[in-house]
Amino acid sequence: MITTVTLNASIDKAYYMEKAIKNGEVMRVSRCRNSAGGKGLNVARVVQLCHEEVLATGLVGGYNGQYLESLLKAEGISFEFGHVLGETRSCINILDPQYGSTEYLEPGCCVTKDEEKEYIKLFQEIVKKSDIVTLSGSVPQGLSADIYQKMIEIVKNENKEVILDTSGVYLKEGLLAKPTMVKPNKEEMEMLFDTEINTIEEVIHYAQKIAQMGIQYVVVSLGADGAILVMENQVLHARPPVIQPVNTVGCGDSMVAAFAVALQRKYPPKEALTFSVAVATANALSPETGSFEMQQCESIFNQVKIKEIEEGEYICH
Repeated sequence: MITTVTLNASIDKAYYMEKAIKNGEVMRVSRCRNSAGGKGLNVARVVQLCHEEVLATGLVGGYNGQYLESLLKAEGISFEFGHVLGETRSCINILDPQYGSTEYLEPGCCVTKDEEKEYIKLFQEIVKKSDIVTLSGSVPQGLSADIYQKMIEIVKNENKEVILDTSGVYLKEGLLAKPTMVKPNKEEMEMLFDTEINTIEEVIHYAQKIAQMGIQYVVVSLGADGAILVMENQVLHARPPVIQPVNTVGCGDSMVAAFAVALQRKYPPKEALTFSVAVATANALSPETGSFEMQQCESIFNQVKIKEIEEGEYICH
């Protein structure tokens, strides 16, 4: 079973506008769509579409938390959340013809130390029945800076595999526990190493630095250029076919989900990377976040070009 963790879950509200937004005026929404939000929940949706058993966990609270669980139940996604006294946040995405997408993201309620301890106890029990665990996204106020590090250590102590997809101090602290895989993007690596990254050579260079920390798989998404997989002694670059993207939101989460599925199925690295890029590309063709058509994915899989990068082929200056 694959378990997905979303510590800072949300009710995602998409507001569809017929007219461009005008500041300071009353604007009427033509259509509204509510969904259970958070990076880990996008991962859970994609795992379910891949026909693998999945369990969503994390923290929820208040009426919004109850509503989020009801939305997941309607989708047929199994869940086992820790409950807090605070209210689960809402995140609003305004889509209008002039500006496109404008997002307003609440920070999330404050979680107490006792609530953190209670959730860690629940998480320990969930890990025992899991094979792969994914840890995704931001963290609500009040949780320890090393929360992901603690959770990775719990997973590894049970000899299970764990994927980390986060940023900032939570990525830095999480790396100390050596997760099986991490999926930083260019901006997250720039923050991690306090540097500017401008070329694919530099992407590989800094991904190798992460791999040298004891990380088995470092996957870096390159958008339309696919993704790089860096391992201790091997670098792979997978390029998808050229497409006209419909919605790129959630492509990173789709890549995490696909790699978790690949680990569950014990795919070799080349097949795992090809599958991950195919699923992420298929997600970009869907108007919904964390969704794809399997037939499209299979077609893209056969068109992905994968290349092993030899040492010295890309030289970092």
